[in-house]
Amino acid sequence: MEDRDTGRAAFFPAIEKKHGKPMSYWHRLMGRIKDMKYADQMAYLMNDHGFSRVHANALVMYSKGSTSARRFESPDEYFESLDPTKGATLRRIFEVLQKAFPQLELVMAWNQPMLKVGKQYVFGASAASHHILIAPWDPEIIEAVRPRLTGLVVNKKTIRIPVDWKVDGKLLRDLVASQLDRKDHR
Repeated sequence: MEDRDTGRAAFFPAIEKKHGKPMSYWHRLMGRIKDMKYADQMAYLMNDHGFSRVHANALVMYSKGSTSARRFESPDEYFESLDPTKGATLRRIFEVLQKAFPQLELVMAWNQPMLKVGKQYVFGASAASHHILIAPWDPEIIEAVRPRLTGLVVNKKTIRIPVDWKVDGKLLRDLVASQLDRKDHR
């Protein structure tokens, strides 16, 4: 694990130099907006204070407790970095999908595991503090299966599942099959 001086904090000298204020100022500012969503915090820093996306992300993520900008080299490394329950759930999700769709390649993209065919991503997942997000990439596909998502939190492009989710293989296969069908008809 990276320490605070070699992860996101590595951007702090450049932030201080560009914006002319010490990091203590920016940390106090982040404390005042701590209840805002990530996107709103990013927009605030970029639009109101002239931050670049990279500097805004470093400060927002640091203030949320993510001090490392560590990149995972492989899906296995990602799964191993998680607590055992999250890791097992994510491994099972991808096992089910790779068994059903052997043509899909499991890769790392945006620092999270993704399935793709050729250059087209068709499914992704990521672990958060208290849940896992699965993403079939197309809001219309999520809407088509919405009646089957009772008890889950449904966002525009993701579905929030519990970290100990009893993997619904049929749902997962239907999500990916729908995405592959759409990809073939574009």
